[in-house]
Amino acid sequence: MGLRINDTVPDFTAETDQGTINFHDWIGNSWAILFSHPKDFTPVCTTEFSAVAQLADEWASRNTKVIGVSVDGVEEHKGWKGDIESYAGTGAGFPIIADEGLEVSKAFDMLPAEAYLPDGRTPADSATVRTVFIIGPDKQVKLSMTYPMNVGRNFAEVLRALDGLQTAARENVATPANWTPGGDVVIPTTVSDEDARAKYGDFTTHFPYLRTTRLPQ
Repeated sequence: MGLRINDTVPDFTAETDQGTINFHDWIGNSWAILFSHPKDFTPVCTTEFSAVAQLADEWASRNTKVIGVSVDGVEEHKGWKGDIESYAGTGAGFPIIADEGLEVSKAFDMLPAEAYLPDGRTPADSATVRTVFIIGPDKQVKLSMTYPMNVGRNFAEVLRALDGLQTAARENVATPANWTPGGDVVIPTTVSDEDARAKYGDFTTHFPYLRTTRLPQ
């Protein structure tokens, strides 16, 4: 069964290019983003890891740790990091999990339980390992996105979604379509007009069930 929103993510111990981690301990009190890849030294994945590396300051400013998963070994990861950093033009300080036995990919339901890596495999053998999980400090899934091999992930959207999740959690609001930080937010229907006015100040009532306001910056 796949992981659903608000499910607690599996805890596991794994080797990375930066040493052994226990996943829940590694997350600690931070937000976390786990992004997975079917193989090292592949073109689209190299551009994606590079994009994550270039956003290092953005992740840090949001108290968010990032970690990659690829179904190759630690030494391959270390070698691949050189290509990633060269393409990105910056360091890639995040760890990459070595999921050679597919334990993590299966635990997160990115591969079926009977999956294995054949001799001479290609990325197609683990193509579904192309998912982003945003995880809260409570170790629960807040959002997941799965992509095909031939469409690179938009990490600007991942960052926007993270901003939305953190804003919603911090301010008890929702975010509307195409929201970006600083834009109007949606007041929950569970909040009365009186309480909304006390908490958020002025707001606009579009329909009885849709009220928007702008949070102070």
